[in-house]
Amino acid sequence: MDVTLSGWAGVFKSRKILLLLLLGFSSGLPLALTAGTLQAWLASERVDIVAIGWFALVGQPYTYKFLWAPVVDRYVPPFLGRRRGWLMITQVALACAVAFMGTLSPADSVWLLGAAALAVAFLSASQDIVFDALRTDWLEHEERGAGAAVSVLGYRLAMLVSGAGALILADQWLGWHATYWLMAALMGVGMCATWFALEPEPKGKAPKSLNEAVAKPFAEFFSREGAVVMLLIVVLYKLGDAFAGNLTTTFLLRGPGFSLTEIGVINKGFGLAATIVGALAGGALMAKMQLFRALLVFGALQAVTNLGFMLLAASGKSYVLMVTVIGLENLCGGMGTTAYVALLMALCDRRFSATQYALLSALSAVGRVYVGPAAGYLVEALGWEPFFFFTFLIALPGLALLVWQKRRIDALDHS
Repeated sequence: MDVTLSGWAGVFKSRKILLLLLLGFSSGLPLALTAGTLQAWLASERVDIVAIGWFALVGQPYTYKFLWAPVVDRYVPPFLGRRRGWLMITQVALACAVAFMGTLSPADSVWLLGAAALAVAFLSASQDIVFDALRTDWLEHEERGAGAAVSVLGYRLAMLVSGAGALILADQWLGWHATYWLMAALMGVGMCATWFALEPEPKGKAPKSLNEAVAKPFAEFFSREGAVVMLLIVVLYKLGDAFAGNLTTTFLLRGPGFSLTEIGVINKGFGLAATIVGALAGGALMAKMQLFRALLVFGALQAVTNLGFMLLAASGKSYVLMVTVIGLENLCGGMGTTAYVALLMALCDRRFSATQYALLSALSAVGRVYVGPAAGYLVEALGWEPFFFFTFLIALPGLALLVWQKRRIDALDHS
């Protein structure tokens, strides 16, 4: 694929890459509908704060999706093939479940709404399993950068639509019920993409039993030389970003003292735009770079940009510095994410891509999930400036492991 910095449109010339953009949109759309957007709906209907707190648990399927991923590897639907068939099933079911949420009222049936939201989260996590597997099966090694980039782009755009977009629509024009029905209709974007996609050609024999689908992916992965070290890279590569990102909003509010509006516009709005640009830039650059070099360069950049927050903590309130730091941090973080997704795809055996990718993505979430309490204690003990220097230091072990495993990562470029 000919993708250069001078030809951004080249990323979208491939039919395959365009379909991945649309499927990424379908993958990201349901997330906010069971998280921030749903919480806003509950709050606007004056649902008890304790009940709203319990609704946070509906996101659990995203954490445990690797438990049922073997079903997707083992069984083939009677239509469209192993990947496209499961995608269509989950997308149609998601459209129905989101539409059903739109028929409910938090004031009258809050726990039924919670059950419907849990069903949406389960189906959304299941769609992610299949989408990740299809993308892994579909892309050749030279296409992984562009494929990862447009997937991130589609996912982020969908989160914007079902997050900020849904809140504005519900408040200004449609109300909550019609807004959820519109979101259900937008699942049609993914259905159309699934219909026009080509089923990936099988690489090797698929599992013949559910037991084989559960045991073989793990046995195959851990039979590789250096498997444990590669898993450590998966956990550590984004750990510095996870530490810094976990308390960024709190820092901007309590450290330099920016307002909620300033944080919303610059950190959330401008930051999202910078992440999207970074993801696309990473995809374009990876067309001309080896996977190892991309991981090392982008990883080093995302580590160094964390030091910008240390500078902001020392300098105090500065709008120019805030915009610069947030722009660079999100730009480099988006580039790192593109290379990281490409690494996860490269690590998967295509016979078991649904199970192995689900497991790897679950490990990648370890940092995001568990650094929160540790980050809070570190800030309390050290202060903001030493904390952000620590987020730089904690990124270095992952980069060191990358250098150590250069030979094995280079081999992934030809797998």
